[in-house]
Amino acid sequence: MAKAKVKKQSTFIDMTAMSDVTVLLLTFFMLTSTFVQKEPIDVTTPASVSEIKIPETNLLTILVDSKGKIFLSLDNDNDKRATLEAVGADYGITFTPKQLNTFKALEAFGVPIRSMAGFLDLPSDQQDAYMKNLDSQRVGIPAGDVELKDAKGLVASDNEFKRWVAHANEVNDELQIAIKADKTTEYPVVRTVMDDLRKMKKNRYLLITSLKTASSE
Repeated sequence: MAKAKVKKQSTFIDMTAMSDVTVLLLTFFMLTSTFVQKEPIDVTTPASVSEIKIPETNLLTILVDSKGKIFLSLDNDNDKRATLEAVGADYGITFTPKQLNTFKALEAFGVPIRSMAGFLDLPSDQQDAYMKNLDSQRVGIPAGDVELKDAKGLVASDNEFKRWVAHANEVNDELQIAIKADKTTEYPVVRTVMDDLRKMKKNRYLLITSLKTASSE
């Protein structure tokens, strides 16, 4: 008795619909993702159980590395420019349009105001090398009250860090402050930052940490 022939079915699978879904998902993630900003220093934050999200706009971030160097980051380019001009005016320093545009492009900055113009004139690769020299006095924003004498011998108190924070708040009164310190940074360094903020009556600020997991305990 002859065997019945089984009709062969086509194994072709139309992948058009799958490709469309893949492209849509890829486009969605590209448009909604927030890219990590480039920071001049590597900061390993301490772990905590807090899950409060840091705001993405109107934020002034204070970076404190393991050596105690202080850097600042503003998320709004226009705020950066206006703040730099205001701080420069306090010290009788003006910046060229090119220097102001270079400053706006920085993700974070940490140079004493008197060294800022020379830093902004450097090519980008030399700026990166400049910021890596954390042992230099030309890197990091000075914090804490310092007594200075003028030409007449009169003593006055100055605090460059407080000037940056004050002018940033004048430019944007909705600005929130966040502190991101390395977990190995000595407490007196972080306390200096907090004391300066307290003296300015800036008693509400966020502390950036990494989420504690079971493996980190």
